[in-house]
Amino acid sequence: MREITLLQPPKIVFGSGCIERFCDDFRTLGFKNLFLLTAPPILPLIAPLTAQLRQAGVTVEIHDGIRQEPAVADFKGILETARRFGADSVVGIGGGSVLDTAKLVAALANSDQAVETCFGTGNLRARGLWFACLPTTAGTGSEVSPNSILLDETDNLKKGIVSPHLVADAAYVDPRLTLTVPAKFTAETGMDALSHCIEAYTNKFAHPVIDCHALAGIRLIAANLLRAVKNGTDLGAREALALGSLYGGFCLGPVNTAAVHALSYPLGGEFHVSHGLANAILLPPVMAFNLESDPQKYADIAIACGIEPQATLEETALAGIKFIDRLAKDCGIPCSLDALGIPSSAAEKMADAAMEVQRLLKNNPREVTREDALSIYYQLY
Repeated sequence: MREITLLQPPKIVFGSGCIERFCDDFRTLGFKNLFLLTAPPILPLIAPLTAQLRQAGVTVEIHDGIRQEPAVADFKGILETARRFGADSVVGIGGGSVLDTAKLVAALANSDQAVETCFGTGNLRARGLWFACLPTTAGTGSEVSPNSILLDETDNLKKGIVSPHLVADAAYVDPRLTLTVPAKFTAETGMDALSHCIEAYTNKFAHPVIDCHALAGIRLIAANLLRAVKNGTDLGAREALALGSLYGGFCLGPVNTAAVHALSYPLGGEFHVSHGLANAILLPPVMAFNLESDPQKYADIAIACGIEPQATLEETALAGIKFIDRLAKDCGIPCSLDALGIPSSAAEKMADAAMEVQRLLKNNPREVTREDALSIYYQLY
């Protein structure tokens, strides 16, 4: 087996109600100025937490302005707010965009490094403030990954920053925080988590240490996503999705994603399609494109989704792809790019942009050319 490095938070707490554990743990650390990033719908959920911290003598500055995936300019404004406040610690409580932003604020709060110089792998110079992540969606796995994504407005493309300095000091995964997530976002973030697991399992750099997490995540998400979409108060389904998403997050650092994510970035950068929705639409056609690279692995995915073995590996794999396509549609995911308002005339430009994401394309089990990218986009019209 090849060497693999696992970078994960030194403390990971999972369980319904564990937001209380975060509050208790934080008070023992001695920090006094907590910069808390979140989003408006989450404020009522965390009001008891912030009240407890303030009663304990902690000054809490709340920034709740992250309403969509942030751009570089948005991040710089948030970073300046944290600096003026004099933050000595950071917590992100929200979806992937909130967590990604919190990670970068903590990293750069006391640094003179410009965020633009951090894009890519290993370019962040130093670790910053203590920070924790509490996800409120079951999707990105950002709470346990060394990755952060920003939209670079200079070329309308989402770009990744990957660094061990972006691994949280602590992650608290409380499925109760996901109970109020609307069905639409439950579907999109759940499909995002599923794509993490599938792309890690089929990745050119897949590893047995990660394969067990990936397959476990696929089983949990495939069996529970539609349940949670139909009934958001189903705590059992929410717990299963949160755990599946956590498993997907474990996959991101050591193995990462591939062509699904690379081809999704132009949809978000140019047309502001949410990350999870873009991945959900692209997952089935990219799986079909990749199937010939390893029919056994795609058959394994199908079986993890609950598909009975067919006469051949290829038939089993195809049944799995059809299941995932049906799951997305049953969850209300649009099945075409024109349904998102993306004209077919944009495919050429999107293909050009996708080919720039070699950080992820190099992981794909089958080489993706510009013509391949175009073909996959055109299949979605």
